[in-house]
Amino acid sequence: MPELRCPKCGTVFTVDESGYAAIADEVRNREFDKALAERLASEKAILEEKARSERQAADFEHERQLQALKAALAQTQAEKTQAVTLGQAELKAEVERLKGELAQAQDRKDLALRELKGGFESRIAEMRLEAVRALALKDQELVKAQSALEGVRKAAQAQKADLELRHQGEIRLREEQIAYYKDLKTRLSTKMLGETLEQHCQNAFNAIRASAYPRAYFEKDNDARTGSKGDFIFREATEDGLEFISIMFEMKNESDATATKHRNEDFFKELDKDRKEKGCEYAVLVSMLEADSELYNAGIVDVSWRYPKMYVVRPQCFTAIVSILRDAARANVESLRQIEAYRRENVDVTNFEKKMLEFQEKFGKQYGLAAKQFETAIAEIDKTIEHLSKVRDNLLSSGNHLRIANDRAQELSVKKLTRGNPTMAAKFEAAAKAEGESGGQNP
Repeated sequence: MPELRCPKCGTVFTVDESGYAAIADEVRNREFDKALAERLASEKAILEEKARSERQAADFEHERQLQALKAALAQTQAEKTQAVTLGQAELKAEVERLKGELAQAQDRKDLALRELKGGFESRIAEMRLEAVRALALKDQELVKAQSALEGVRKAAQAQKADLELRHQGEIRLREEQIAYYKDLKTRLSTKMLGETLEQHCQNAFNAIRASAYPRAYFEKDNDARTGSKGDFIFREATEDGLEFISIMFEMKNESDATATKHRNEDFFKELDKDRKEKGCEYAVLVSMLEADSELYNAGIVDVSWRYPKMYVVRPQCFTAIVSILRDAARANVESLRQIEAYRRENVDVTNFEKKMLEFQEKFGKQYGLAAKQFETAIAEIDKTIEHLSKVRDNLLSSGNHLRIANDRAQELSVKKLTRGNPTMAAKFEAAAKAEGESGGQNP
């Protein structure tokens, strides 16, 4: 156990570990508190000394700044006094200068106002004069416009009266035509009615042919090779011969006394057939049939919904339908020309192919015939060769026979001939003697 000595009495005593630790802690705490208090007192004194020194320095600096400020204030006051004295003089001079400039500016302003006022008054006078002139011009134009309006009104009234008069004339003409055709219906036979309608259309066309259709073809259709024919065919071509319009016309009329009444529709099929057979583009039925029909009496009737490019008209619309179809076709001449050129190109290609096929076909036929004749000639040659071979054989055989006969003839003599024939021997002897005598008498 540790021993401790009392610092006052010198007595030594022992303590246990826990008591020793408590005493040691107590001693350390007292020493620490004492040292801490001493250090705090020392630092406090230092801080107080430092604060006193700093306060003195601050007081000194404050005093110095205060003195400097007072000096600066005194200088500023002096400068202010001097500046005020100088400024009042300059201000007075500046005020005088500004007063002079203000007077000059006022003078310039007055001059400008006077000039502006003079220009303004001059411009007002000019504008008044221009306004007067414009008003006078407007009055003149108004008078002209009123005059022109009056002229237009009078022209419109005259045109209206002319149209009414013309309309009345057309109505009267149509009524006269209706009365004329009704009268014709009662007086003429069915055949004569048709011929009269045809003659009417032909006369109507011939009346305008020279002026409106100088290059047109309009003649009766007399070609009945296909079993039927129309009444008239209209064709027209351009100057270079390109046909751009063709119309097949059929004229139909009948008398009121006819027992069987026909309808326009009864003739559509036959007219379309004639159009196709004669190569026409359009078909037009000029008809007096169905006289009470509002549809056909209204004007030109398009029946293309039944048959392509087919129309039905009354006789009074005959020249109108020709003009309408012709003008419409005339506007498409360039397109037609391009189509024709394209068709010709295709036709040229088709003709080339056709000619090539025809040539191939003819060449094939000729080749077949030639081959057949060649085979026949070969066969004939073979037969001839065979025949000539037989002839050769026969000739060779005949040659042998002739050689034998010749050999036998060479071997033949008078002696052999007279052998066994005294008569022939006597004759040969007499002949030989006579020949000898005659030979002896020759010189």
